[in-house]
Amino acid sequence: MLKKILSYLYPITVYSEKSIISKELKILLYNGNYLLDTTNTNYSYGSLEKVLKKGLNFIGNKIIQEKRNILVMGVAGGSVIKTLVNDFNCNQPITGIELDANIIRLANKYFELNKIPNFNCIIDDAQHFIAHSDQNFDLIIIDIFEDMSMPDFLFESKFINNYKKRLSNKGHIIFNMMWSGPDKRDKISNFLNHFEDKNYQIQHLKSVEKYNDLFVIQSLD
Repeated sequence: MLKKILSYLYPITVYSEKSIISKELKILLYNGNYLLDTTNTNYSYGSLEKVLKKGLNFIGNKIIQEKRNILVMGVAGGSVIKTLVNDFNCNQPITGIELDANIIRLANKYFELNKIPNFNCIIDDAQHFIAHSDQNFDLIIIDIFEDMSMPDFLFESKFINNYKKRLSNKGHIIFNMMWSGPDKRDKISNFLNHFEDKNYQIQHLKSVEKYNDLFVIQSLD
């Protein structure tokens, strides 16, 4: 109880462990709630939760509820899963892909992710999963980071084309990008080139929560 009270004054680290993928995983207690952080950034239930919620709000509650199958690549603590369930009344199947089994262990312990009945988490590399999946999804959320870095494969044609194939007609993609290098403009341009034909409608939400850019992409077929 004392820790919870003190957490309204400053964040308290209640657990930490080393991570091969993310360098360090930390559970913080802040304002009475648990957060999942890495050494340099928030992974779940902090500012990141607000970022993805803005993308979902942009699509709209009614449309989200009409989605039949949802794919989340990059689960972390699962804040976007809970946002879908609690804020958008989503009871349709949600498949989550997460490379780091330790993150899911923490998510189950501190955020009860395993108690969400319509959520199924698969421990796998997103590249491998999407290359071998034969299922279509109405909403694909891509939220993959290694601490503050985005793996190169996220911007490669093979990966992008693979998840485009798995997107249903009239389906949506939300791609969360956090990039601060001098090549940011080129990164964005090269990414959007994969969706430049008339079959896609693109919305670029700039500087969401200061550091993130969101791309909300809809298939028009």
